Amino acid sequence: MVTARTTPVVFGVLVATLAMAAFFSSYGKFLRSSSIRSLSRVHRCGLHGEKMRHLADLTAKRQPRAVRRIGMATQASLDVAKEDNKMLNSFHTDGGPRTKVVEVLEGKEEDWVGKQVVVKGWIRTIRAQKKLAFLEINDGSSFQGLQAVASLDTLDGGEERFNKLIADASTGASVAVLGTVVKSPAKGQSLEIQCQDVKVIGIVNDNEKYPLQKKRHSLEFLRSIAHLRARTNTFAAVARVRSSAAQGIHRYFDELKFKHLHSPIITASDCEGAGEMFRVSTMDLADPPKSDPKEDPYKVDFFEKPAFLTVSGQLSAETYACAVGDVYTFGPTFRAENSQTSRHLAEFWMIEPEMAFADIYDAMSNCEGMVRAAAERVRDTCGDDLQFFGKFYEKTLKDRYELITSKPFKRIEYTEAVKLLKEEIAKDPSKWEYPEVEFGTDLATEHERWICEKWADGAATFVYNYPRDIKAFYMRDNDDGKTVAAFDLLVPGVGELAGGSQREERMDVLSKKLKEFDLIEDDYWWYMDLRKYGSVPHAGYGVGFERLVCYLTGMANVRDVIPFPRYPGNAEF
Repeated sequence: MVTARTTPVVFGVLVATLAMAAFFSSYGKFLRSSSIRSLSRVHRCGLHGEKMRHLADLTAKRQPRAVRRIGMATQASLDVAKEDNKMLNSFHTDGGPRTKVVEVLEGKEEDWVGKQVVVKGWIRTIRAQKKLAFLEINDGSSFQGLQAVASLDTLDGGEERFNKLIADASTGASVAVLGTVVKSPAKGQSLEIQCQDVKVIGIVNDNEKYPLQKKRHSLEFLRSIAHLRARTNTFAAVARVRSSAAQGIHRYFDELKFKHLHSPIITASDCEGAGEMFRVSTMDLADPPKSDPKEDPYKVDFFEKPAFLTVSGQLSAETYACAVGDVYTFGPTFRAENSQTSRHLAEFWMIEPEMAFADIYDAMSNCEGMVRAAAERVRDTCGDDLQFFGKFYEKTLKDRYELITSKPFKRIEYTEAVKLLKEEIAKDPSKWEYPEVEFGTDLATEHERWICEKWADGAATFVYNYPRDIKAFYMRDNDDGKTVAAFDLLVPGVGELAGGSQREERMDVLSKKLKEFDLIEDDYWWYMDLRKYGSVPHAGYGVGFERLVCYLTGMANVRDVIPFPRYPGNAEF
């Protein structure tokens, strides 16, 4: 029996029932709608990207607020599923997105603990126990590796999968690891991966003959396997420092509004006038074309004139500096110099800036800033690598960086440097390989190192205003008639790192110098045109990139700071 007091209650129940019926009716239509069926198909088929977002937006516009809330929840679950699918696809297909070791090691601990990741790399070490396997995975992104722990109890596939992992995994093998980042109880690391699955992508065939067993190898031996040496701590660290230094240099010039110029590799000009160049020809040396001795034999060659691999991009850079202002080149150069020293290569990289409306002092200041920028970039991004080099290769490396980044470089004129050297050599000439030093002497490495290591107390040092007779034709003559506005940058452990000058912008003086250096002016007609049409004072320099990397790492030989060294008798790989 319904009384007056129960009427409101019954009425409320009826209203609620009707509201719920309306809601489920609407929701049923929603589930039957073409848009949500399409969205469901997207979920089932694993389709992602713009189509999924478009369908979700379309659904949200068509449905009432209550349904849109359900749609948003569905979208959130799709986003999670999407990331899970990406991760699983990445793990199973050996390609796709992955987490790099450096991201985990350098990230905040709270951002990574509990997160599922796929890491791919090479096994540095592996320790196997009855139910556990400890793998150090390194993908080259950092000096340190990341430990992955595979447990028989938690690994997908159980005992069979675990046993296969132990059988296939070894030092040098490539793997994909799917697991969760957890705090590590081990010393020396804060995080590790608890493996859900480990897949050996590439096994090491004949493991006993793998050249990179866990022991120290000589640098000479590693040069003989240059295709594998980047897997060692030393050469992986060199590669990271080299990359970081290059980035620092590009950033430095970009901030100063320099333009990056790609100068030609093949040239008909000898920038240095030394004649030590690699010839480029398509002529068959075993059967050279027969021609009239009075005719030019190169007329039948590809370029119809003598052509060479460039020794410098400087002359090309000068042409652009005299048009668009400050420019720089960064590329390979070649010298056919039969030298087996630790400072010379047949193929090496040069950084060569050219600045319009500049003199020798502007060039020295720019050079100092560039070296400092490269050092700061390496210091800020390669801390573990530098610690390694400081421990095994150069004990004073930390002090070297302190001097580079915080102290101004020193400067001394060549004439004064020769005077100081003569006084020092006179104390005990027997200690010197080249005790004879006079004005006009081309300073040897031992002289250069004494200047920066002893006289300058380890600071990088500019020696400038060199005798004109020992420098290139394009360097500007000073008013004294004996010297040119040229400089070398000397650094500890290396000696000469950079060389530069103010360029000779006076057309008449340059013409005379070309004759003096036995160079054919017609070959440099375009270079003379720069002086003929709107000449300006300009200056520049060149830095041997391999020598810079030696300076930044403490490595003693340029053959060990370039991926595949080229030198007399060696062009392997």
